[in-house]
Amino acid sequence: MDPALVHRLASGEGWGLLQSLPPYDASEAMSLATRLRGEGFDAELVSAALTQSDLRARAVPKFGAAAREMLFTRDGLEQATRTRIAAHHATRFVEAGVRHVYDLGCGIGADAIALAKAGIALTAVDTDEATAAIAAVNLRHWPRAQVQHTAAHDVAIPSGEDARGCGIWLDPARRTPGVADAQGRTRRLFRLEDISPSWDDVRGYLTRTPAAGAKLSPSFPHAAVPAGVEAQWTSYDGEVLECALWAGATVRTPGRTACVVREHVTALVTERDALGAQPLPAELARLGPYLYEPDRAVIRAGLVGALVNAADGRELSPGVGYVTGLADVQLPWARRYAITDAMPYNLKGLRALLRDRDTGTLTIKKRGVSLDADQLRRQLRLQGDRTTTIVITRVGGAQVVLVVTPL
Repeated sequence: MDPALVHRLASGEGWGLLQSLPPYDASEAMSLATRLRGEGFDAELVSAALTQSDLRARAVPKFGAAAREMLFTRDGLEQATRTRIAAHHATRFVEAGVRHVYDLGCGIGADAIALAKAGIALTAVDTDEATAAIAAVNLRHWPRAQVQHTAAHDVAIPSGEDARGCGIWLDPARRTPGVADAQGRTRRLFRLEDISPSWDDVRGYLTRTPAAGAKLSPSFPHAAVPAGVEAQWTSYDGEVLECALWAGATVRTPGRTACVVREHVTALVTERDALGAQPLPAELARLGPYLYEPDRAVIRAGLVGALVNAADGRELSPGVGYVTGLADVQLPWARRYAITDAMPYNLKGLRALLRDRDTGTLTIKKRGVSLDADQLRRQLRLQGDRTTTIVITRVGGAQVVLVVTPL
């Protein structure tokens, strides 16, 4: 979508058309487009409005009811920060005493909106002209938010005494510019050296103002965390969404942390919580009565040791994430199971065990092993009436099966 079409959608006839559309229904989109063109609406405007209607429907899980008043691009929506996570970002800057944030790579404006809501003045920029125009529409309610179409390195950021009260927020592009696929999305980039601004530039920005933050991929490597910086992996309802780097006054706990966000709770895990944790010896006999599965943000941050300490337990094998423990504890960032059976992984033995339990429906959880869960179900040929949950993983170097009951 070009900037001119963004402006047509955001004013007069285009906005009225967009707001009048019924809830998006893919099966009705073609007939609706035909009817609207028959009523005299321009074909290009109709197509753009229906695309926005589709994107607004997809955006509701991230933005809630506010999505119905926003504009999007497909790439921008995919990379946009969820409203609740963006509010956490904004709180960092508020607590740091920041009054003006330079949002370098604002995209459609998700984080900028949260910053504006928090009362912070903004200079938001994006290198793509249409995206910057969309961000301006989405930030139209906040007069202290200015949006510019420019590159990050062309923004004049205060330095020295003038930088007091200023902050920088970066969300580097992680997609290849150019030809999009049939759904309008460009190819995602996964290597740190491929982001734009570059990783070297990001590290430089983290030291240019008294307070700075950068949103990076959940695959961000631990070894790349700069000294004195906080790297926080954040999950939302079990999905790891980002690793955010915080520098200067925005740092709360230097090093690696995990933020687990669920519907009614937000939990924090730090390196201090994980100190002194030890792995389990390779013996099934040493299993405790409980099995714990940490949130993926905790695993990605390398903080499974915090669960080991909290559950008075041991990790089954380095890197698998599962922890067996003696203590029966409820944690907002870990699932808890009772272990009812344990055995070395063996197809014949597992089939016999599950048939003894009259198992017909099998839930298979696995980590640290390579197997096809659907193929395993076919091989087991279960015909019972009960449901059983098993965990296939490693204890030490050996593959094991744990029969568990969720608690």
